[in-house]
Amino acid sequence: MDYLWTPWRYAYVTGADRTPGCIFCDAPKQTDEKARIVYRGTGCYIILNTYPYTNGHVMIVPYAHLDELQKLPALAADEMMTLTQRMEVVLRSLYRPDGINLGMNIGKAAGAGVAGHIHMHILPRWVADANFASVIGETRVLPEALETTWQRIRQALAENQ
Repeated sequence: MDYLWTPWRYAYVTGADRTPGCIFCDAPKQTDEKARIVYRGTGCYIILNTYPYTNGHVMIVPYAHLDELQKLPALAADEMMTLTQRMEVVLRSLYRPDGINLGMNIGKAAGAGVAGHIHMHILPRWVADANFASVIGETRVLPEALETTWQRIRQALAENQ
């Protein structure tokens, strides 16, 4: 029998990493490395997804705690789209994906893991990246550590300002 060892997911699976408050409001209060923030803008920041669907999975998050996109001030909404475009360039350069997924799940019924704080997901995708491990075993196989992803994306954003 083969084993896929993913001890970093234990806290997520058991709920041990859930803390009171909002993870997206608390993240900017930490160091960039600890929070895995790759870029801080004026109205939004870019953060790695701690439990990514693929390597390079980031989120654009407004600093304002808002539960609906329509409530986001125009300047922050413009910055969110500008940062989304920048991340598309960075992800295409670093990971050479066949495509890019963009998306927001607004509200619990829409699948939002953090329903009270809107955020845009951006992740690279490849043809046939859903294999038996993810489809049957409901397990993602990610070849790159989050620390490495953080360093690569942060450096690419700094170089492409």
